[in-house]
Amino acid sequence: MAQAQSGAALSKELRLLDVYALATGATLSAGLFLLPGIAAAQAGVAIPLCYLIAAIPLVPAVMCKVELATAMPKAGGTYYFLDRSLGPLAGTVGGLGTWLALILKTAFALVGLGAYVSLYLEPSPILTKSIAIGFALAFGTLNILGAKKTAVFQKLLVGGLLIILTVFSVLGVPEIDFGAFKNFFAAGSDSLIATAGTVYISYVGVTKVISVAEEIKNPEKTLPRAVLLSMITAVVVYLLTTTIMVGVVPMAELAGNETPMAAAASKIAGSFGKAVISVAAVLAFFSVANAGILSASRYPMAMATDRLVPGGLAKLSGRGTPARSIVLSVSIIIVIVAFLDPLKIAKLASAFQLLIFALQCLAVMVMRESGLKSYDPSFRAPFYPWLPLFGLLAPFFLIAAMGTLPVLFSLGLIAGGVGWYWTYGRERVDRRGAVFHVFARLGEQRHEGLDTELRGILKTKGLRDEDPFDQVVFSSTVIDVQASVPFDTLIDRAASALHARTGRDASLFVQGFTEGTKTGATPVAKGVALPHMRIEDFGDPCLVLVRAHETIEIKGGDVFGNQTTPEQVHAIFFLVSDASDPGQHLRMLAKLASRIDEEDFLDGWLGARNEVQLREVFLRNERYLSIKLEDGSPAASLVGKSIEQLELPEDSLIAAIRRDGATIMPRASSVLQPGDRLIVIGESRAITQLREQFGRKDAPAA
Repeated sequence: MAQAQSGAALSKELRLLDVYALATGATLSAGLFLLPGIAAAQAGVAIPLCYLIAAIPLVPAVMCKVELATAMPKAGGTYYFLDRSLGPLAGTVGGLGTWLALILKTAFALVGLGAYVSLYLEPSPILTKSIAIGFALAFGTLNILGAKKTAVFQKLLVGGLLIILTVFSVLGVPEIDFGAFKNFFAAGSDSLIATAGTVYISYVGVTKVISVAEEIKNPEKTLPRAVLLSMITAVVVYLLTTTIMVGVVPMAELAGNETPMAAAASKIAGSFGKAVISVAAVLAFFSVANAGILSASRYPMAMATDRLVPGGLAKLSGRGTPARSIVLSVSIIIVIVAFLDPLKIAKLASAFQLLIFALQCLAVMVMRESGLKSYDPSFRAPFYPWLPLFGLLAPFFLIAAMGTLPVLFSLGLIAGGVGWYWTYGRERVDRRGAVFHVFARLGEQRHEGLDTELRGILKTKGLRDEDPFDQVVFSSTVIDVQASVPFDTLIDRAASALHARTGRDASLFVQGFTEGTKTGATPVAKGVALPHMRIEDFGDPCLVLVRAHETIEIKGGDVFGNQTTPEQVHAIFFLVSDASDPGQHLRMLAKLASRIDEEDFLDGWLGARNEVQLREVFLRNERYLSIKLEDGSPAASLVGKSIEQLELPEDSLIAAIRRDGATIMPRASSVLQPGDRLIVIGESRAITQLREQFGRKDAPAA
């Protein structure tokens, strides 16, 4: 059976504001400009409460989805999370169903434009559909050009929308007639819950941006900030605007109104207000359609990469976008707009979205209980396990109150996904989810490929700001071996060096490194071995770098104790970390491995002239700087000063001094001399400041 295929890499172009604009733009649309009228017909003046109730199950769902996304920032979002946690059957159901729900929401937004356009044009179903199809083609083309161009357009749309909504709120709040809120609970609790289920789809867009996580720069920081900020924005906007609608528009006029925001704006500022809010509606529907196509197209691409749908959909265009997947998604949107009524169908998708949000809360519980050390999210949903458990159960109360038709529609989506998996996908995949790692704790089987895949993701995510990689490299012990010696001898020498640094018994290190090699836990590739271990209460990580000018033979083993083919290596890196932070240990291993994968690594390693150059092989250019104190250079002003007298930028430090062919570890009292080379490490901003101050680029150590 085939394994999952690796798709081509998507370009990482999206920053915080881009992600916020995509998430917010996918949220503030029909829920603001169409649904309040429908909600008012069901719940009366209590529609703000309905929007608040709908937001309650959103919180655990968002928290859990962000946790999954920071651990697995891959295209496909919901599909990928469910597939890797619950298995490919759940992934197929969630992926196909969410893809269809996104397409329906996008078609819904495009057709929704017609309700506001008809305020100024002669109503015509043909004209409305023609406009919707035209914009579907335009946004599809924009998406093919690249996520960054899509995001730039999205920021303009969302910026204009938020400005108009702010003005609407400032002018509307003083006009609220609080007497309109009498008999607030007249509709009854059943109607309130059912209406909350109906308007829940208003918030779904908040998390849809997670399907493009693979295209986000620094997703571990950017995703939580952008999504949580967007969620807060959506809740505040919905509560405030629906309160204004109820307070300024008579209920008889608001209930069932297809343009409720326009009706409220007309009461507040007359025809001018109506015109301006219509512009806001157009911006909102544009933004949700644009973001919807972007998010929806990543689902077929991700599933094609895993062979659950035809593989051609995984191919990227020359611009690094999934053009075929975009074309397919836009084509289906056009068919729905032309021949169906997306306004009715999209409402049915709320129940399915609630179900998927519940499953993603379950996915977090499965991933945490799997025991996978490579599951390493930068953001963790708080109050575990109670918050994910609440997020798992709460949606079903809303689903039960929504009626028979939405439930049947959701069951139809589930049946379609199951049918597709059993007839197409089942024979093409050999993969299990993290749930099998939970079973392993009960004596059942597990799928080791998932751990390998998650470790691969760690390499693409890189280090976190708090990871002391640079400091560990610069403080590492270097062992330079001229002749070939037994690997066991190098283990003894590394253990002695670690004993001298930490005071721990050398036999502890010898045992750990030896057993790790015998059981297949020591990665060996491209002439490099990475023996590693974690120890309780060890403190800061330690690294021993071994360079062998003549190859060293390593006889490793596998998990069953069988000896594998001997490997010849030129480099051995012994890493020891504290057992309390397995994520950091794996990230540092991944960073070492990613540098080893680069073509120039071994040449640079064997060609290094001294210990400083050996360490520099691993350093990120933006995180370190080599400064030569030469006559006539800006750095000459440092000569004669002690380290403690230097005014270095915050978050930077001198890690080493190279003087007369020797390496000196700096002290506060160390006085700098002409010809010294300073090795400075720190945050990228501090290094950039120093590079500008001394007027030269990074130079190799002498």
